[in-house]
Amino acid sequence: MSIPRTHCPALFITAPGSNHGKTTITAALARYHVEQGRKVRVFKSGPDFLDPMILERACGLPVYQLDLWMMGEAECRRLLYEAALEADLILIEGVMGLFDGEPCSADVAELFSVPVLAVIDATGSAQTLGALAYGLAGYRPGLKFAGVLANNVASLRHNEMIMQGMPSDLRYFGGIPRDSRFVLPERHLGLVQAEEVLDLESRMLAAATAIASTGLTNLPEAVEFVSPDHKAPPQLLSGIRIGIARDTAFSFIYAANLDLLRAMGATLTFFSPLADAALPDVDSIYLPGGYPELHLKTLQNNQAMKSALQTHGQQGKPIYAECGGMLYLLESLTAKAGNRGEMAGLLPGHAIMQNRLKGLGYQSAPMPGGLLRSHTFHHSLIETPLAPVAFGECLHNTSAGEAIYQLNRLTASYLHCYFASNPIAAAQLFC
Repeated sequence: MSIPRTHCPALFITAPGSNHGKTTITAALARYHVEQGRKVRVFKSGPDFLDPMILERACGLPVYQLDLWMMGEAECRRLLYEAALEADLILIEGVMGLFDGEPCSADVAELFSVPVLAVIDATGSAQTLGALAYGLAGYRPGLKFAGVLANNVASLRHNEMIMQGMPSDLRYFGGIPRDSRFVLPERHLGLVQAEEVLDLESRMLAAATAIASTGLTNLPEAVEFVSPDHKAPPQLLSGIRIGIARDTAFSFIYAANLDLLRAMGATLTFFSPLADAALPDVDSIYLPGGYPELHLKTLQNNQAMKSALQTHGQQGKPIYAECGGMLYLLESLTAKAGNRGEMAGLLPGHAIMQNRLKGLGYQSAPMPGGLLRSHTFHHSLIETPLAPVAFGECLHNTSAGEAIYQLNRLTASYLHCYFASNPIAAAQLFC
């Protein structure tokens, strides 16, 4: 029996490190090709939530993560193959620098034979940019290297100097000019959410226009994508209605998690803890992470929603909360500036936002149904008398993992879990 295969032009956008403009360039490329009438599917390497929001607005289609540890090779391969069946172009944005992390962006690009475009911020350099490109291109033999794009180029003369230093055997696609119209605003967890950037459309269109003056207007080479063996998940959530919080306070959720819940038979309904006065008619609640600390007054004053959640919990119905969703369930949350909001009070304790990162990295989460692979990234600390039922198991170090709390049918943690890593364990959180 032959293995299903398909081909689609694809490009992996990377950089020497963070803050070189990968997301801006990936969004600009996606929007440019969409404007040419092409169907573009975009992926984000790593566990990030915020970049995909921008990229989804750029291409007009859902953006999924590609993470070899959290998801596994087969899941990544499935997502890419299914995208290649419908797309004219696949773009993958890397995470951090090309070789940073374990696994790293280069592992993803090499595994799926996707050619790499290095985006390098030209601020403060000229001919030396060619040396950086040379190092990236030659550091790992076998990695397909499409070429280089300079970002934040100050002038035509600056671009000429960059070209002078570029090795003759590396393709230079040109430079994107330094322009404040392209810059995407940031806050403590990364980029500002797409929904909050009111002029996002004009920023993306301006950046897409700049792409037209580079060598990236043509489609990249076609890549072969192979379908893995894939079994439909068990129907463990058949008939289960899950209410999912989704608004600017609670938006950190993997699209693939929603897909899996639906594939296991669940009916999903979305609600807003910021705006709604009641919960939908559901059996279980999913409170994802986000930015509750930016909406303290609104969350505090929505007494009807807090009461509805309390009633749901008192009825013994399941609630699953991740990171910001967990903070909302505590008695109070205090922002960095010192302003405090009374939260839902389903969990005893209080959370305080910190000036520095307090949790980062991959962990395995021992949930009631088994291990779920997960990621943590937060700037808050919790004070609670509630004893954890388990702790996350860190992938790369021996430091204490994140606490996992259970209170009746409520399960909460800082960990953002990827459900497809263990569908049975994911289902047991909701039934």
